[in-house]
Amino acid sequence: MRQRPQLSTLNFQLPTAPLPFVLVNMAMSADGKIATANRAVSTFSSPRDHEHLYELRATADAVMSGARTVDLNSYTFGSGAERFRKLRLRRGLAECHLRVIVSGTGSVDPRAEIFRHRVSPVLVLTSERAPAPALKQLRTVADAVHVTGETEVDFPAALRWLRAEWNVKRLLCEGGGELNDALFRAGLVDELHLTFCPRLIGGRLAPTIADGLGFPQLSGAFQLQLVSTKRVGDEIFCVLRRAKAE
Repeated sequence: MRQRPQLSTLNFQLPTAPLPFVLVNMAMSADGKIATANRAVSTFSSPRDHEHLYELRATADAVMSGARTVDLNSYTFGSGAERFRKLRLRRGLAECHLRVIVSGTGSVDPRAEIFRHRVSPVLVLTSERAPAPALKQLRTVADAVHVTGETEVDFPAALRWLRAEWNVKRLLCEGGGELNDALFRAGLVDELHLTFCPRLIGGRLAPTIADGLGFPQLSGAFQLQLVSTKRVGDEIFCVLRRAKAE
C-alpha cells in the first residue's frame, strides 16, 4: 500500500516570546485566487488538501479567520474527525482548538453557524471602531470579545492577549486575504502553507491570499524562504517560512 505523503510540518516551534508562532494556510488557483469575485466559490481544492487543513488544525492551539469568511460560509472551524481529536490529545492539546474571529468593525453575524456549535471557546478580536450595540450583541454569543486598536485591530497587541490570556502558543490563520495581509504587514507570520491548485478563476475583483493595503514598495515586501514542496495528484503543497533578517 502506497504511503500517503505527510504535508504538515509538525515541528512544534513553541515560542518563549509573548507572541504565538503564526501559520497561514491557504489554497489558491493557478492565477493566485482564493475564490471567485462574488465569493460564491471558496472551496476548489481536493479532498487531500481538505485533510491537510485538519492536519494543521491538529497542531494549533487556536484557529483564526476573518468575519467575512465566517459569515459567507457555514464553517464551524472544528477539529474534524475523531482521529484528529485523538491526535490532539496525544500531543497534549485540548480536544478542540480555540476559534478566533477578526473584525475591525465588529460586523460579525451573531447568528453565524460557528456560535451554534459550542465545541470550544469562540473569541472575537475587534477595534474601537466597533459600535457599542454590536459589541453588546457579540458578548452574548462569544466567550470573549477583545477590543484593541483605534480604527483597525492592533494585531501585535491582539496576539499578545491570545498568548497571555488563552495560552495560545501556535496560531493557525485561514484567511481571508485582508486578514492575511494585515498579519504579513505586521511581520507576524512565521510560516505559510500554500496549496497550488490546477484551476484558473480569473477576475480582477477575485480575492487573493493577501489583499488589503499590501506593501507600497517592493523593497519592503515580506520575504519568504521555500522550505518544501510535494506534489499530490495535480496539486502542489508548498511550505514557506519567514526569511531570516540578514
